[in-house]
Amino acid sequence: MDISFTKEELVSAITIIDNNPELISGRHSSTYDLIYNGKKYPPILILSTANELKNGNKLKLEDFGNNTKIPFKFLKDNGFEITSKKSSEMKEQFSDFLKRRNKEGSQKASSYLRALELLDHILNVKAISKLEGFDSIYDIKSSKKIEQLYKFVLNEQNKDFGIFQNETPTSYWKNKFYSAALKSYLDFLNNNSKDNETKGHYITKLFKPSEFIDNCFISGLNYSNQLITRYIASLATKPFVLLSGLSGSGKTKLSQAFAQWISEDSSQYCIVPVGADWTNREPLLGYVNALDNSEYIKPENGALQLILEANTNKHKPYFLILDEMNLSHVERYFADFLSVMESKDQFKLHSSEQSLNIKNKDLFTNMVEVPSSIGWPKNLFIIGTVNIDETTYMFSPKVLDRANVIEFRVNKEDIEAFLESPKEIDFTKLNYKGASMGEDFLRIASNKDFPEIDTKKLNEKLVEFFEELKKTGAEFGYRSATEIHRLYNQLSTLDSSMSENDKTDIAIMQKLLPKLHGSRRKLCPILEVLATFCVTENTNVSKSFLNNKETVIYKENNSVLYPLSLEKIIRMYKGAIDNGFASYAEA
Repeated sequence: MDISFTKEELVSAITIIDNNPELISGRHSSTYDLIYNGKKYPPILILSTANELKNGNKLKLEDFGNNTKIPFKFLKDNGFEITSKKSSEMKEQFSDFLKRRNKEGSQKASSYLRALELLDHILNVKAISKLEGFDSIYDIKSSKKIEQLYKFVLNEQNKDFGIFQNETPTSYWKNKFYSAALKSYLDFLNNNSKDNETKGHYITKLFKPSEFIDNCFISGLNYSNQLITRYIASLATKPFVLLSGLSGSGKTKLSQAFAQWISEDSSQYCIVPVGADWTNREPLLGYVNALDNSEYIKPENGALQLILEANTNKHKPYFLILDEMNLSHVERYFADFLSVMESKDQFKLHSSEQSLNIKNKDLFTNMVEVPSSIGWPKNLFIIGTVNIDETTYMFSPKVLDRANVIEFRVNKEDIEAFLESPKEIDFTKLNYKGASMGEDFLRIASNKDFPEIDTKKLNEKLVEFFEELKKTGAEFGYRSATEIHRLYNQLSTLDSSMSENDKTDIAIMQKLLPKLHGSRRKLCPILEVLATFCVTENTNVSKSFLNNKETVIYKENNSVLYPLSLEKIIRMYKGAIDNGFASYAEA
């Protein structure tokens, strides 16, 4: 929706909230605060109050499509500061820690807090890389990273021409207040037992998809909330996800963004460009040196290294991202993975009874031996991106059947929003922000005990689709049926507000339609029937959708039950009519 308030109108709204503090009740923001004159306010409440003054109506986040992008940008453009609650909470906890550690009346607490405030500003301006993608020192929960920052600041304070040159007050760096404050913050992290932190690790927190959504917006990534939720739920359902769709639509960027966001460091994810000449498993799993069978050659792309580390650190998530996965025949180089994925067996690397030494030790220093076999640990997630053109190969049904397939498309509204304010993506704003939630994300992904929910309508719809898909040889088996129910439950876990129809729509789109392909004669009669399953009764599908030449906004049409699936079915139908052939994958 459009927002048009002057800064004076927004300040007036803040004044009303100050005079009527009861307005804040029930309108607290769980993630962000707006700071004005040193006080905190819920950002959306300010817009709501301003709109009520001007237009007589209150506003909620739902009025902005449950997306903070537009309202936060408007508030920032009007000179207001939006801050993360996480950093505010850590600052308050640190303040309490200092007060407990120092005598009453001591100025050390206020001096250290002021020192870190000034240091935050200096680092953001002169040495932003030292914050490692975080906005504030208080966002960093790792003792190890604070210790590295402490050493850097201590060294800079001893320089006449370092980052503190011309910074006032000079006493703060000449008397080493900055390093002293950081040392105290390090003590706070290491001794904060109530937050269960041990040195060098992140505080474990509950996984919240909303925080990743917010961080994506801040970094410049333009994804809908539902697409992000689908991606995370798919990973939690099964650790093999395929991202298909338009080239340049953000498939690799989303997988990279989530991996960087939830990892503690770059060793937890690896992006591997698939080569057109891959004909066996060696580019991913390596091979025994033919000239010296005591040596094992690991691929330089880091894929095997990642799998080995995932087996060693099972409390952390690891991500192997295969870019342009279908540039070579998937079944040739990925067969071992497809087998182990289902059998829970192990990758057989070599036949020696002992682990083999690595030849290229200079490239990999953390792991120096390769065992004879390794498993696919539950904390390893593989994501493949897929482009369709004359240089790529189609996936076989057995590959599609094992994955959740998410299609990326760019619509008119997406392009308009991007063109209004195009900007470079800043991945440093995502780095490790969700690292404290990694362990809980693994808990969600490994959970098999879901609350009992009514899936009668879902089951009825699945049987309808099964009967029609069977006519073209694209029916599903027990594995897909089980994974559909698991996906349905994971969507419920991650977004309790998602409707039953939306969850069913996503399941159909990701698990039932991907295997559909064939000639016009084979597909069109099936697609016509499938389309009727996606709308309300008494809807003339042929007139309203199949043969409609006008632009249809499916998600806003009251007769449409499953907008994602129906739009895909209609595109496939029209593609079959125009070209004589159609498949789920589109160029």
